[in-house]
Amino acid sequence: MERLVVLGGGESGVGTAILGKQKGFDVFVSDKGSIAERYKKVLLHNAIDFEENQHTKSKILNANLVMKSPGIPEKVALVQKLMVAGVKVISEIEFASKYTNATIVGITGSNGKTTTTLLAHHLLKQGGLDVGIGGNIGDSFAKQIAEQDYKEYVLELSSFQLDGIEEFNSHIAIITNISPDHLDRYDYDFEKYIASKFRITKNQTEKDFLIYDADDKAIQNWLKNNKVKAKLVPFSIEKELEFGAFLRQDKIIMKLNTEEVLMNVSELALKGKHNTKNAMAASMAARLLQVRKNTIAESLSDFEGVEHRLENVQKINGVQYINDSKATNVNAVYYALECMEAPTVWIVGGVDKGNDYTDLMPLVREKVKAIVCLGLDNQKIIETFQNVVEVMVETAGAEEAVKVSHKIAKKGDAVLLSPACASFDLFDSYEDRGNKFREAVKNL
Repeated sequence: MERLVVLGGGESGVGTAILGKQKGFDVFVSDKGSIAERYKKVLLHNAIDFEENQHTKSKILNANLVMKSPGIPEKVALVQKLMVAGVKVISEIEFASKYTNATIVGITGSNGKTTTTLLAHHLLKQGGLDVGIGGNIGDSFAKQIAEQDYKEYVLELSSFQLDGIEEFNSHIAIITNISPDHLDRYDYDFEKYIASKFRITKNQTEKDFLIYDADDKAIQNWLKNNKVKAKLVPFSIEKELEFGAFLRQDKIIMKLNTEEVLMNVSELALKGKHNTKNAMAASMAARLLQVRKNTIAESLSDFEGVEHRLENVQKINGVQYINDSKATNVNAVYYALECMEAPTVWIVGGVDKGNDYTDLMPLVREKVKAIVCLGLDNQKIIETFQNVVEVMVETAGAEEAVKVSHKIAKKGDAVLLSPACASFDLFDSYEDRGNKFREAVKNL
């Protein structure tokens, strides 16, 4: 019996363990931290051997195959030891894909992944397809294959997940955009990060499709210098295209087999230029899978947005409070500030991932009246913006940040939590940060 060791007892780890056991592996789950109670129950219920708060090397190094959770870097000593010993170390996506014949729509990019994934899933479901959603969202891909294999999947894929693929393939791959993010995992080398995103095209053939943002410089440059076998399907809001999706007088046009007017931008449920692009990408994926144009247009106009992404929390004394806690990098904040129409009190900060804030300078000058720092180390933010905004305050928690913002903001202003950073200095996750922000607003 082949031994499958799963490193990490979270969603992807436990899903892999369930599928591995079902497929006849001798499965062992090992987590350096503690495993959440709900996952422990699942492992016990399935009689899967596990350990927490340690890695017992003798139980790991004898593996035939190792599935590493995406949060564990390859540079970790234990992973390096496995590789030197010639043990194959793969991602959950790679492992699970061997056990399904489903058509996969894989979505990656620095920003817009979650929205585009949810949108594409919504369009395919409304189009009558038997479709699951996974990757970074909801139940793990592996668990779904074990319990109720769908005919199609829409998967949100991070660069960390793509780093662990060998044979996995998306029939339709979408790259929403590429901007510097997670550079701490890529030796602070943007080119390595770009190459990691393009691993989504690694196993594509001439029968597959790559949908991508034709306005994105990093994507354009990579495609100029590298060959992709898949059919290229671009989208743009800056220029008309001979093939793909683009804007003409505020109408979204799709040119795949024939030219079709999809809908007016004003009819989209999600506002902002970035969401127009997300809608274009998701629509073309749906159209390539034979969903009717009218179904797509209807579904785009009734779609509800993503939690913690430009989410209107409440209006108090004429001040709109907006939760954009999911904006964990500079590019995501760029989109958020671009959407702001009122003078903005911007709450920013957290664990810096190698951010360069200079791209935000024109928007901060134009739209931001005050900056409220929310992080343990705000030095970089202060140095960048101290001569740009008049008011800058440091705070040490969501409640304090909201109270300070409340004092600064006047009727007609907006208070925007859009941190540009990871959350782990003060919070468990970006969701936890967003929830605490919401709570603090409700307690004003």
